[in-house]
Amino acid sequence: MYKINHNQDLNILEVEDAKSKLYAKLSINDGGSLQELILNGKVIIENLAPLTYDVTYASSILFPFANRIKDGTYKYKGKQHQFEINQKEENNALHGLVFNKSFLVKETNTCDDSAAIVLEYDETELSKGFPFTFNIKLKYVFTQNTVTLLVSVINTSSKTFPFTLGWHPYFLSDNLFESDIKFDATKKLVFDNRNITKGFEDYESDGIFQIKNQRLDDCWILNSNEVKFNTPKYQLTITSSSDNNFLQVYTPPKANNIAIEPTTGVSDSFNNKIGMQTLKPNETYDVTWKVMID
Repeated sequence: MYKINHNQDLNILEVEDAKSKLYAKLSINDGGSLQELILNGKVIIENLAPLTYDVTYASSILFPFANRIKDGTYKYKGKQHQFEINQKEENNALHGLVFNKSFLVKETNTCDDSAAIVLEYDETELSKGFPFTFNIKLKYVFTQNTVTLLVSVINTSSKTFPFTLGWHPYFLSDNLFESDIKFDATKKLVFDNRNITKGFEDYESDGIFQIKNQRLDDCWILNSNEVKFNTPKYQLTITSSSDNNFLQVYTPPKANNIAIEPTTGVSDSFNNKIGMQTLKPNETYDVTWKVMID
């Protein structure tokens, strides 16, 4: 039987099931992010200490924008907006507005073969750079070999707003040098020295990206909704329900970890419009990301 424990002092949720060898830890105060994950006895996501969450954004939900906004500024419907600059070294706004918010636990359910958790954050203030209100729900479903994350955003303001969405999980390999990522792409983004999108370039590949010892912070336009991460000990598949699919890959200064980030837009999307969508008042946008191991 799956069990869910809520540590009220740390505001952490832990999911466990001895039979399926599953363990998961969610940090409610860090945007409801998935900080640790063991599926079928295999460590998929580990604590990145000594790196801290404010540096890694580990497993954070990226909304209302994924990645960066150049100088934190953009124009929407004739009005100029200015986000706070939270990436000082590049003078960019980074990874949206909910990664550091405290979510509410709205629902937990367990049974013999799964556990489900629903978290919610309701933004009622007009944020700097984003003068709109919204409600965002995260539904995590855990089974022996999978974790499914459904993100649901409702525009609760009286005006249409722009957005992209992303997820920032880091996955552990026992040997990243001998691991690879399989995906279908023919275009790769070109960044400037501040990781701001400048354009695209053709990308030729047999579909298998060999990681080796590369230091990565790269993005591709996907032709499908599926990415595979192959390690010596497990094979992992990430799928997305989105029509707009981009893949951001980043190697942190932590051995054998790699961020494989599904997103619906790219860096500086509010200016270049690549992947940017709009959500009308009272409308809902849903995206589901599923991680499955073989």
